[in-house]
Amino acid sequence: MGPPGGRLVVLTGPTASGKTQLACELAAELGGEIISADSMQVYRGLDIGTAKPPREVREAVPHHLIDVADPDEDYNAARFAREARRAIEDLGQRGKAVFVVGGTGLYIRALLGGIFPGPGSDEGLRRHYRELARQGGTGYLHSLLAARDGRAAARIHPHDEVRVIRALEVLALTGRSIVDSQEAHGFRNRPYEVLVVALGLERQELYRRIEERSREMVRAGLLEETRGLLSKGYGPHLKPLQGLGYRHMISHLRGEMDLEAAVNLLIRDTRRYAKRQVTWLRSEEGVTWFHRTDRYGITRKILDFLRSGL
Repeated sequence: MGPPGGRLVVLTGPTASGKTQLACELAAELGGEIISADSMQVYRGLDIGTAKPPREVREAVPHHLIDVADPDEDYNAARFAREARRAIEDLGQRGKAVFVVGGTGLYIRALLGGIFPGPGSDEGLRRHYRELARQGGTGYLHSLLAARDGRAAARIHPHDEVRVIRALEVLALTGRSIVDSQEAHGFRNRPYEVLVVALGLERQELYRRIEERSREMVRAGLLEETRGLLSKGYGPHLKPLQGLGYRHMISHLRGEMDLEAAVNLLIRDTRRYAKRQVTWLRSEEGVTWFHRTDRYGITRKILDFLRSGL
């Protein structure tokens, strides 16, 4: 049994566009619950740097798939899709409107269209590539991928060690690019009726909000949060600690740059990430864009969509 009318509302957009606040307001008004589609908010202990909604907000409007993995656990789009679909089934049985909220495009695509059935993992290969990354850095590993599979390298950020290794692994095991497998699959396993709403805003306003939020994260204790994660034995090579904010604080803690330089680099990298998110969303089919301030238009579109399934 799916959600009411078999329908999902996906609220997405670039980082710092105001998705979380709007989703919480709409879910509260419409008696819905939220499934987080954020690849960093799944990790316990990474609160400030991932901009998790405050606990009181999550108590008022239930959120799912936040704090479901430790930082050293393997968490990927396939696992997200499985767990999100279980949550959606539960919400549907309880008659709740479902809001999928976040900016991780691959997670949303996997949920809505399925994940391609690639080859199983090869732990020997993964150990080999992790050792290469340890010796030469993730950038070196990405350069290997670029030399062997330029299309995959163009789609994967140089700091995303997990996805770089997976692309190298698929190439080694199948002789084909992971891009070929993804395109052949086409993410066409679509079990839901979906409305995808993306929040847009002018570039300079987005950049201003990114800078403001980045500096607020540091004021709120991002450096201390990062230091605490390292003190618990979580290594800086782990995927979540290579994420925005954490890798910048780690560079400062290592003495590679002062705090202001680390913050400025965080702002720059977050702007670039937001640009990639917008590019991804512009390439996706069926996305309806609204200016982030068009509260009336967004609400009316969502209400019409949900009611049409009754």
